[in-house]
Amino acid sequence: MKPAEQEEVYGKGHILSRRLLRVRDKQYIELWLATENGPVCLLSEPQYNVCFAEDSQRNLIEQLIKRRNLAVVTAPTHLKTLGQQSLCLLKVSNENEIYELRRLCEDAQITLYEADIKITDRFLMERFAYGSVSYKAILTEGVLTDAKIKGASYRPALTTLSLDIECDEKENLYSVGLAGSGINHVLLITSQPLAAKNSPYTLESVPDEQTMLTRLCELVVAADPDVITGWNVKQFDFAVLARRAKKHNISLALGRAQNLMQVKSWSNGQNWVDIPGRAVVDGIEALKTMTYHFDSFALDDVASSLLKTGKLIKERDQLAAIKAMYLQEPAKLADYNYRDCQLVNQIADITNFIDFLVLRSTLTGLEMSRPGGSVAAFINVYLPHLHRGGYISGIRPDDGGLASPGGYVMDSKPGLYDYVLVLDFKSLYPSIIRTFKIDPMGLAEGLRTPANAIPGFKGACFSRSKHYLPDIIANLWRQRDEAKNNNDAPRSQAIKILMNSFYGVLGSGGCPFYDPRLASSITLRGHEIMQTTAKWVEESGHEVIYGDTDSLFITLSGIEERQAAVQIGNVLEQQINARWQHHLQHNYQLDCYLELEFETCYDKFFMPTIRGASTGSKKRYAGLVTNDKNEQSLVFKGLESVRSDWTKLAKLFQETLYLKVFTGQPVAPFIKQTLKSIRQGECDSQLIYQKRLRKPLSEYTRSRPPHVKAALLLQTNNSGAAHTDSVFRATVIKYVITLDGPQPTDDVTSPFDYEHYIDKQIKPIADSILPYVNQSFEQITANQMDLF
Repeated sequence: MKPAEQEEVYGKGHILSRRLLRVRDKQYIELWLATENGPVCLLSEPQYNVCFAEDSQRNLIEQLIKRRNLAVVTAPTHLKTLGQQSLCLLKVSNENEIYELRRLCEDAQITLYEADIKITDRFLMERFAYGSVSYKAILTEGVLTDAKIKGASYRPALTTLSLDIECDEKENLYSVGLAGSGINHVLLITSQPLAAKNSPYTLESVPDEQTMLTRLCELVVAADPDVITGWNVKQFDFAVLARRAKKHNISLALGRAQNLMQVKSWSNGQNWVDIPGRAVVDGIEALKTMTYHFDSFALDDVASSLLKTGKLIKERDQLAAIKAMYLQEPAKLADYNYRDCQLVNQIADITNFIDFLVLRSTLTGLEMSRPGGSVAAFINVYLPHLHRGGYISGIRPDDGGLASPGGYVMDSKPGLYDYVLVLDFKSLYPSIIRTFKIDPMGLAEGLRTPANAIPGFKGACFSRSKHYLPDIIANLWRQRDEAKNNNDAPRSQAIKILMNSFYGVLGSGGCPFYDPRLASSITLRGHEIMQTTAKWVEESGHEVIYGDTDSLFITLSGIEERQAAVQIGNVLEQQINARWQHHLQHNYQLDCYLELEFETCYDKFFMPTIRGASTGSKKRYAGLVTNDKNEQSLVFKGLESVRSDWTKLAKLFQETLYLKVFTGQPVAPFIKQTLKSIRQGECDSQLIYQKRLRKPLSEYTRSRPPHVKAALLLQTNNSGAAHTDSVFRATVIKYVITLDGPQPTDDVTSPFDYEHYIDKQIKPIADSILPYVNQSFEQITANQMDLF
């Protein structure tokens, strides 16, 4: 019978943070949940680290354990490797000892399996607890202990707070802004009281950094958000705050229950931030995880693209502007600081990145705060099933593994075409996995009993009945269809990204399930499917001019109107899908989950050649499409119009020129006027190149491309003498080409080299398409007409 002061408590919630706690030589998992009744903290029962070794090496391992007096227990287990070796279980009392065990076994050339899986991850995944959980715990003196959890369906309503700091280049703080979760506040270090007039936020003056950091903790605790977000908030804002707090010997109690924020910095310059009880979400990481693409992920650029607005400071040298504003008009700096907080919140609202990360965590078990993580997601989803099938995961190859064949890309047939159809296989790689039962355990079982197995590639064969990944994909597919029907875009996107990551994970040397037979059985099957489909299209009397991974481009002859082309596309879709169903059932006795869709009908389509050659290019094309409302739009793939390293002028020129060619308009007057405008200086604002530095400037020793030369000038001009800190890796350099070479846009001292832009930007674009309408750039731009 339980003591009177103890009570069993039940509930469900979404995991905000998780960590390992050590109390009196025992390990516990701490989970903070967002629930309908507010935040809840759970402590698990005592936990142990576990890993596996081949049973034949058990005696040797026990000798090593005894010699080092490690608290490790060995035991037999029914589990085995994917190579069919019998295993023993190693149960380790704490995380420190498993590191020592790994070192000892590595020295003795003993392979340990699953020794790198974190105890927090194993605790959740083995209970299929992905993001949202239900729990039963014992309430003792206000603490929920001995928690037992399992996965549950629960969609939280989270409170979010945006944070942003302003400081100088030496990290001396100026201000901290907060917006959301019922608070709108800016802390500003100043010796005189200030008031923000007619402002949506409270402006509070503080005398020094110590007071600012203390007040920041008080404000965050009072707001009590589930999520703290910001722009580059982990790598910059929280990293700076942690360093300033350390300088002043102040603890940042930003977590729930007075827990301290922890910031760890790695050798690659990346930072890890943990605030117990709260998720920390960086806006840049979130959008990249959602597969957003921008020329620049600077807050002003992303806000301009998504919100059609931006930051309050537009000067090129923002740091100088911020410093000047702080000294001369500090209240305006507070406006600027608060505005940045607002922009992050507005971007979060328009992209739904918080909802996306919540849903991703419920699908994969990844923390909301974690960017990327496709390998970890696969392990979380797949490994618990594998254990129940009697197997454990493999090990990551030391050499990174062999590269698997890429997707199918056929040689293109360059030209300018009327009416081109695009037939696209819906989620080709996931559908191949599902159809042909491609699966790590399925491979092990297929090789063990190959008589009735499904043939793969590179010696692979797969069990027809013993597998998990095809069923996981089938379940995700159903969920995505349901999300689409419910217009749940974040969930649909999260599922799509997860499903499409499975192939890459199986072919990644960083994955313990890596096996070239798995990835090759997906990609090479894709090659076979695309080649067979192209053959069937040709047999129907149409010509395939290009194929890329999962799409075929088909030109139609003798078609004079769009409606007839669309009708052919619909017929091809039905015929080929039916043929695949028959083919797979007849030849493999398999149900077909391949689904070909008639995706697009281009009214005009252009496939260029490789520059300077007659061979057709790959992954580069353009077309004109008419939608259901009879509106026309241009589509570019891989051409200058969609490349971030080409100028705005080139992009606009290409779009206009191609539209004129596609719609039969004269092109010569447009080209001549463009060249005239360039030479008269009317297009200078469109002549800016921008390119990102891929490494620190000091490492560009063998060659210095134009953006590096511009960066070196920028660095020298900003400081009076070159130094290594002002321009660094990942900086986007904006520059122009002048008669004296590349110069940064911040300091252009020479006239523009207009002929460079005509020869390197305008002419190549014109030369790519003009021959197909029997014209040439040289002919159009010649000073006198050709005689005839």
